[in-house]
Amino acid sequence: MTRKITDLGPVGQLAYLPQDFDSAVKYWTETMGVGPFYLMENVALGDCKYKGVPTGAVFSIAIAYWGDVQIELIRAENAEPSIYTGEYAVTDRLHHICIFVDSIEEARAACAEAGAEILVEGTVGADGAVIYVDPGQGPGHVIELLQNMTGADGIFKMIKDAGKDWDGSEPLRKLG
Repeated sequence: MTRKITDLGPVGQLAYLPQDFDSAVKYWTETMGVGPFYLMENVALGDCKYKGVPTGAVFSIAIAYWGDVQIELIRAENAEPSIYTGEYAVTDRLHHICIFVDSIEEARAACAEAGAEILVEGTVGADGAVIYVDPGQGPGHVIELLQNMTGADGIFKMIKDAGKDWDGSEPLRKLG
């Protein structure tokens, strides 16, 4: 029986690529009450490839938690080929979901069995890895599969804990 991508785990993140990053932060923090967001600027994946071709894509992300689900806001910082530029750069709606996995190789195998096309692949930190796949429906249906780097769980816990009983102060905080 073919493994399903959903067998890898539950959705852990909803990610958005807003045209107006600051307005999106304001919406999520003031209207939805989600926050604070932690900003990581000028992120570049190691050994990053877009559709099999090396790319120097750079982006910034802001992460907060809505209960147990991460909300990620993304801003492309250059025009290098990526899912944040070109045909996959759908804005102002759900851009992708993320499933946190224990094994990127198991995730690759499940995606291959499902016929999902790998759009982006790269390394995260010293021992993490990520792939973004299109399972067949085109732009707007991207799935990120992330094998966290050592230490990421602690950072995510800190961000999640900051959202518990958050008083609305400092809605966007720089991380690192």
